[in-house]
Amino acid sequence: MGLGLGRHVHHMGLALGVEMGQRGGGHARKHSGNRVAGIIDSRFCAGRSPCSMKKFAASRPLLTLLAAATLALPGAPLNAQVNLPALGDSVSQDLDVGSERRLGDQVMRQIRIDPDYVQDALLQEYLEGIWNPLVAAARKLGHIGDETQARFAWEPFLVRDKSVNAFALPGGFVGTHLGLIQMTVSRDELASVLAHELSHITQRHIARRIAGDSRNSMVAIAGLLLGILAASRGNIEAANAGIVGGQAAATQLSLNFSRDMEREADRVGFNVLVEAGFAGSGMVSMFERMEQAYHLMDNGSYPYLRSHPLTSERIGDARTRLALEPFSRPRGLAEHALMAARSRVLMDPRVEAWRVLENYDAGARKDASNGYEQLGARYAASLAAIKLRDFERAEASLRSAELSLQLIAPSPAEAAAAARTLTYLRAELAEARGRPADGIVALDALKGEKSRPMLMQRVGLALASGPMPAAGPALREAADALQTHVSLEPNDALAWHELALIWEKLGQPLRAVRAQAETHAAAGDLNGAIDRLRSGLRQSRGPDADQVEASVIDARLRTLVYQRQGILAEMYKGRYIPPDVELPD
Repeated sequence: MGLGLGRHVHHMGLALGVEMGQRGGGHARKHSGNRVAGIIDSRFCAGRSPCSMKKFAASRPLLTLLAAATLALPGAPLNAQVNLPALGDSVSQDLDVGSERRLGDQVMRQIRIDPDYVQDALLQEYLEGIWNPLVAAARKLGHIGDETQARFAWEPFLVRDKSVNAFALPGGFVGTHLGLIQMTVSRDELASVLAHELSHITQRHIARRIAGDSRNSMVAIAGLLLGILAASRGNIEAANAGIVGGQAAATQLSLNFSRDMEREADRVGFNVLVEAGFAGSGMVSMFERMEQAYHLMDNGSYPYLRSHPLTSERIGDARTRLALEPFSRPRGLAEHALMAARSRVLMDPRVEAWRVLENYDAGARKDASNGYEQLGARYAASLAAIKLRDFERAEASLRSAELSLQLIAPSPAEAAAAARTLTYLRAELAEARGRPADGIVALDALKGEKSRPMLMQRVGLALASGPMPAAGPALREAADALQTHVSLEPNDALAWHELALIWEKLGQPLRAVRAQAETHAAAGDLNGAIDRLRSGLRQSRGPDADQVEASVIDARLRTLVYQRQGILAEMYKGRYIPPDVELPD
């Protein structure tokens, strides 16, 4: 079970994301109260230079997710002193469904504010389109009981990382690296990995592992806490040493996770995969692809294989299961090629990487042996050119991609799905060029589609409509659409963020502040949300303030303070919690 956002994978998610900080320079950066950094690349940000989805503050790569370890410890003190547990202490003798979900929520609160947490609307929709049928199939096969169905999140999310990895967290959360998506050649291959991780969740492997190895879990936690303590005192070398120690212990735990559990996840995952309508060949081809690539270039790019070591027995078992199933041809290859290409561009935000992808289209024209590879290369070239603001190049590559799709000639349904993705890219290009009318014309071709990607792209076009008052009608229409959306999906941090931008442009400062607060709350940053609401209350004391909005802010502030107190009471049972104590960072 791969439980890590970086190159290493760790037990129970408690060493998540350490290497994000190492990639970012290996040192911690002080942050402000506003820290919803993970929203910066969430939407169709490709054409923005700089992207209008601003960072609220500098990120804290080294320690962004390490706090998850402290949140798992009910005895952690409130202030600077941290009492390390005895290595023989037990994390939990029995992790029930409710406790596992709470642990997962605690970890996810840290993940959602990390800069490498991605909410690209198109990729998220594609991921959920694979994940949701798998969950439904597991439910149908009896692997998910009523209580687990109701209590767990069943939430997939994306991580900006070039390595090939996916990981399950307590409580029904599954992370997928963009590097994994970009190396798969079919939705069936991606689905096979997600089905395996889903099976770790449905078979309660996390809870069973914690109960069976609680002492070793404390070793990993102790190492991580040492790293946190050292970093908090500015001793980065000691912090890294402590973190490495924690990683070593946790990685060993993952490697010893249990071959029986891995075999069980393979078996259950295969059945779920087929029941959900995916080709069972996806699991076999994924195994073979990873094994071949791992042997050819063991350079740390395949952390998934450290926690899920491929053996000849596992591959042979998968082939045997496949032989018993009727032949099923992979579907949706064109759309998947585009989603893999999108992942390739977004997983590495360096200008040098985009330039390589922008120029890769030239090589694709010379080799027509694989139409899907050519289609993906041209899409990636166009998106990379948009990010580089080379709009003529982007237009040329996009037209080449449209031609490639025609030459592939997939089934009508598959052609329509791929053409839709190309239409969104055309709208992104129009937004980046400051031609929102062209983008609206492109989206209108989708004939009334109502989806989150459609909403977010239309909002982006409205924000690109120019200054007030000319942009007023488009902005007000976008605000109305977003208000309706967040009333139904109040945890959509990205939608709240865009709504805040719109209210700012419309000259509604109190509404903008409240939307900013809801952005933080939806991302799990209650401290930041409460700070913004208090700022809004101060602004509401002015003579021209909207008193109705001020009342809404006051009520929301009381709700979030009460919610934060409840979380702290759960973390520090039996202790007095002062009213203004913040959640640990």
